[in-house]
Amino acid sequence: QVQLVESGGGLAQAGGSLRLSCVASNFYTLSSYIWRWYRQSPGKEREWVALVTSTAGSTNYADSAKGRFTISRDTVKKTMYLQMNSLKAEDTAVYFCNLHSGGHDYWGQGIQVTVSS
Repeated sequence: QVQLVESGGGLAQAGGSLRLSCVASNFYTLSSYIWRWYRQSPGKEREWVALVTSTAGSTNYADSAKGRFTISRDTVKKTMYLQMNSLKAEDTAVYFCNLHSGGHDYWGQGIQVTVSS
């Protein structure tokens, strides 16, 4: 059973930074796969934030994250990161990591990020 565990969330001030990590365990594949970060604020639907591909490391970002967030991965450590800079109050949400591999989607339990203005 693939398990994803997020870490690095917490409280930050507006304009500050946080770095999220997501580690995959019991995950073995020789094929390419995709890591994604999503977030969900109270009363809102879960929204996609950013993605990175395992092989080429190609990235893509939601407009809300462009220029402020950086997604990266370490394929050896089976870990994905999200460096969040210039945080805003509207970044407050539960952040979820997602791993898409072989037609399957795996999710972490989510981690709270709170930005105070």
